[in-house]
Amino acid sequence: MTEKSPLIEAQEKFSQAVPFATMPAESIALSQALGRTLHSDLLAPEDAPPYHRAIVEGFAVHIADTQAASDTNPVQFKIVGNVQPGDEQCPTFGKGEAVEVNTGSILPDGPIAIVRMWDCKREGNSFTITRPFPPRFFIEDRGCDIKQGSVVLAKGSVIEAKDIGTIASLGLDKVSVARQPRVTLFSSGNEVIAHTQSLKPGSIRDCNGPMLSAAVIAAGGIPQFGGIMGDDFEGFVAAVRNALKQSDMIVISGGTAVGGRDFISDLISEVGELLVDGVPMKSGRPLIMGIAAGKPIVAVAGHPPEALRGFRLFGVAAFNRMLGRDVALPVDN
Repeated sequence: MTEKSPLIEAQEKFSQAVPFATMPAESIALSQALGRTLHSDLLAPEDAPPYHRAIVEGFAVHIADTQAASDTNPVQFKIVGNVQPGDEQCPTFGKGEAVEVNTGSILPDGPIAIVRMWDCKREGNSFTITRPFPPRFFIEDRGCDIKQGSVVLAKGSVIEAKDIGTIASLGLDKVSVARQPRVTLFSSGNEVIAHTQSLKPGSIRDCNGPMLSAAVIAAGGIPQFGGIMGDDFEGFVAAVRNALKQSDMIVISGGTAVGGRDFISDLISEVGELLVDGVPMKSGRPLIMGIAAGKPIVAVAGHPPEALRGFRLFGVAAFNRMLGRDVALPVDN
């Protein structure tokens, strides 16, 4: 058996501690549903297609009338009507009769078939065939794509553009999705200043706040910047505790150790349970994870590329759990 890497072990330990599908449901317009996560199975309110229909142009005939047809015994049909897409019903036709159809035309049930234009020889209001046809040949039966009551999209699915089309085809304009997690982000370090401020010796602009906020949006959440926190342990603890009252998740970048103290590890232990205290891998020390009152806390490096990498590996994993997405853990690449 292949031994798990320290990263995977850390991801599993953390993600398994994050409660699954904790975000409550909300009903939203279909136009706003792209990228959202279904809160419950979406069941089809009707069959699709909603009626039997032709999928080629040609002639509807009773198959019993075609069985004796051959090259040496052509069988003739009389065209007694036609049905266009949008018509509510197909004209009736009897033995030796046919109805001209177009792609999408409504058709009746029963042992009928479509004779395509190139499968027959037409002369005026009649045509002949030289071979038999099987039942329901080139006919889409009602519900062949989706049966009423069947699961169209499973809960936990992330709604894609193609899903929007499917949902719309069923006449639905509202969907029940998981509420987007609210995420409070903190940047930390006495040297960190707002990205809009002028640089001074010894300072660095905070790019992690805007960058990780964008990553939260991309993952399906709503970011709120909690501010740049200095190396004030008690002040930081108070800020995180306050943020936990109104947020579903906390993300912290930087500030792993201050003055020889495991600053972020101690902070997480103070407000909740420390689960991952660094990962034994390259650039893994700043990866510190915990949970407080069922809410994940993700701490990543201050170095921007590593901060984004850490969020992708652990923050996205937490999102998947909270939103009820039953997917594999994010991989390191």
